[in-house]
Amino acid sequence: MMKSKTKMEAEQAAIAQRSDWLGILSRSVGSELEALAADLVTDSTFEWLRPSDIGLVMVRGRAGGTGNVFNLGEMTVARASVRLEDGTVGHGYVQGRDKRQAELAAIVDALLQQPHRHELITAKVIEPLRERAEARRLAKSRKAAATKVEFFTMVRGEDPA
Repeated sequence: MMKSKTKMEAEQAAIAQRSDWLGILSRSVGSELEALAADLVTDSTFEWLRPSDIGLVMVRGRAGGTGNVFNLGEMTVARASVRLEDGTVGHGYVQGRDKRQAELAAIVDALLQQPHRHELITAKVIEPLRERAEARRLAKSRKAAATKVEFFTMVRGEDPA
């Protein structure tokens, strides 16, 4: 049976929204996430589906961004998965070896899926992390711009005209 277009669009929007917050959690700084989400963790009851562990993932790329796929190399990641009392499952994957950050990301992911807590957690955790990440990006961009070198070519010799 075909799903209605509006239901499919709603599901796609929910997937895009979750992808956005998972990206923010995974790219956050562990200490910032800890400061913003520590009290959420202590107030939540959950069970570990996958206690935090460290592993490797293969990073793949495409030649020119659209060409053939090739293996770029391996990257270390920490990951964790939790289930809340109501059955909501959350996952956390972060670059590097910070197990605590992966645990916090998994718990926050699960809590964000609960409609009655979503807005509060978005305002308290996700938006501040987004703003801090943007500030870091701008600072990095300014630093790179300060080292920019302008190259120019001078015409040498006689004008043939």
